[in-house]
Amino acid sequence: MTEACDLPAVTARALIGRKALSPVELVESCIARIEAVDHAVNAVVARDFERARAAARAAEQAVMRGEALGALHGLPIGVKDLEDTAGLRTTYGSPLYRDYVPKADQRAVAAIRAAGGIVLGKTNTPEWGAGANTRNAVYGATGNPFDPQKSAAGSSGGSAVALACGMVPLATGSDMGGSLRNPAAFCGVVGFRPSPGVVPNEMRVLGYSPLSVLGPMARSVPDLCLLLSVMAGEDAADPLAYTVHGRRLRRPEEFAFPAPVDLAGLRVALTPDFGFAPTERQIAEVFAEKTALFRGLFGHVEETHPDCSGTDETFGTLRAVAFVAAHAERVRAHPDLVGPNVRANVEEGLSLTAEQIARAEAMQTVIYRRWQAFFERFDILLSPAITISPRSWRELYPREIDGKATKTYFHWLALAYAVSLVGHPALSLPVGRDRHGMPFGLQIVGPRGGDALVLAVAAALEAALAGDARTTRPVPDLAALRAAQPIAEAPGFLGFD
Repeated sequence: MTEACDLPAVTARALIGRKALSPVELVESCIARIEAVDHAVNAVVARDFERARAAARAAEQAVMRGEALGALHGLPIGVKDLEDTAGLRTTYGSPLYRDYVPKADQRAVAAIRAAGGIVLGKTNTPEWGAGANTRNAVYGATGNPFDPQKSAAGSSGGSAVALACGMVPLATGSDMGGSLRNPAAFCGVVGFRPSPGVVPNEMRVLGYSPLSVLGPMARSVPDLCLLLSVMAGEDAADPLAYTVHGRRLRRPEEFAFPAPVDLAGLRVALTPDFGFAPTERQIAEVFAEKTALFRGLFGHVEETHPDCSGTDETFGTLRAVAFVAAHAERVRAHPDLVGPNVRANVEEGLSLTAEQIARAEAMQTVIYRRWQAFFERFDILLSPAITISPRSWRELYPREIDGKATKTYFHWLALAYAVSLVGHPALSLPVGRDRHGMPFGLQIVGPRGGDALVLAVAAALEAALAGDARTTRPVPDLAALRAAQPIAEAPGFLGFD
């Protein structure tokens, strides 16, 4: 029998509206699941259970009174620990903020609460979101729900794990080098990187940089669309959430449901590596096997990719600049309380010349224009979401892939940051498992501003592939997690590296 916490968010919300499911029952079910399995994976790190229970009771009373209900009314939400939550500890994975409790919600969190969402707790993240292995010196490591000794990726790793385990039906995340897509791929859930500005973020230090965005995560595409419809909007505090005076350009309600799409009318490109990403041979082969099962659904399929030459260097430079802007002062003042990934990026950024930075910004535009020419020929681009199968979380980052050394601690994320650099929307869709029995994520990339198209294609593929064990979303063994050793007892659990 399906427990309330395992219900799709769309289904749970409909049942709440029909008075067939109590928000109290749903919140208690999610809390029970957290208490039953989170010891094995360490996903929900700051818990707000008593306030959530009070909010659930109030939500139930609103239903019984026949009041107008928001899109997320009564739904428990996990919020990534990089996002401020009023009255709930927000550490950013940093010892410097170990005891920090914000007085106000970040805009996206406030929008979720205004729509009736109930914040159940904060989900784990690496320090300041730096790196795709969710571990830090405040809360420790987060384990993969399919094998707690392996990485959940990151930086939205806690959110992905909480979703996969049924701890919450919806969760938030953020993405610079794939932080919504990478953990979704490793954990068998859906993560969507919207176009910059679709989800306003008033907290970005470099307001005009398109690299970092906020976005939704869920167990299915329709559920993800429900959360996106609340997170999306316009806000003058975010320069990229631009508008035309007196006119709305973004209509969040347009994202509430994935639109129908005729897959047979689409021109689709396939690439295992964008021509440069250090993709594990096994992942490239699994990608070929998976896409062979459904490529016939599309009108035209071609194995090709945009010209991505210069992407590694350009993204690395711009990422380093962003870290200098956000963290240089912390590294100077508290070097012993800042982890190796943040230090490495700040040190690299401080060594850059003005000429190098200018060259990277110019090259970003060149690469962007190449992508626009490419998408004149194609509607959708498909690739693996991440270059490797999950490895041990004790490995801070993969130093080699198939025997070849990686260039940086984030080089293995090249399949994701190739897309981040040009600002296109992209989604990771779970498509069965790889040869190691771990979840496999398919990256669906759309054209500039093609968020609705990406969501429509993802929903159509999800529905088409759901009936085949080779391509349907995998589910972790909850009984094994209940019986598992607490991850906190594992050697190396707490720390940066």
